[in-house]
Amino acid sequence: MASISTADFRNGMCIEYNNKLCTIVEFQHVKPGKGGAFVRTKLRDIKTGRVVDYTFNSGTKFESVRLETRKMQYLYNDGADYFFMDNDTYEQLGIPADVVGDAAKWLKENDEASLLYAGDELISLEPQMFVELEVTETEPGYKGDTATNTTKPATLETGATIQVPTFVEIGDVLQIDTRDGRFVKRV
Repeated sequence: MASISTADFRNGMCIEYNNKLCTIVEFQHVKPGKGGAFVRTKLRDIKTGRVVDYTFNSGTKFESVRLETRKMQYLYNDGADYFFMDNDTYEQLGIPADVVGDAAKWLKENDEASLLYAGDELISLEPQMFVELEVTETEPGYKGDTATNTTKPATLETGATIQVPTFVEIGDVLQIDTRDGRFVKRV
């Protein structure tokens, strides 16, 4: 790993701080009239997503971490692991369910996902931004009940439950925004 100083900071850069991998959300070099210069930063912990403010003396050294994103195709899960395939090498990779986490409710067989690696360590897994999933269970809508912004719960083919407009019925294919689990449109 390369060593960098606060003068080399860039937004989006990944560093190791307190034995945690963090990305730099924003930073500001400050040179007060009295005393030494320092750098105010906002760092996002890659594993937890938590953003924390830190102040460092100017010239402080850190270890830079190289992040790599790999696109892989989701194949199936066997209850304990989720299996992905690298489209270039056809190598299959099993990832434990606890590492996949909430992304599992947006994964449909043969969809692509982005796996973020720091060296050889898997940091996070992100499904596509928009996915198309079929409604498997929902209450029936009522004719003429489209004038208001009322919603009802619907269960999708992956097991995820989201709020949908009342006109959505069982068998409809919906486009879902995976960032917040929001209904976008009926496909």
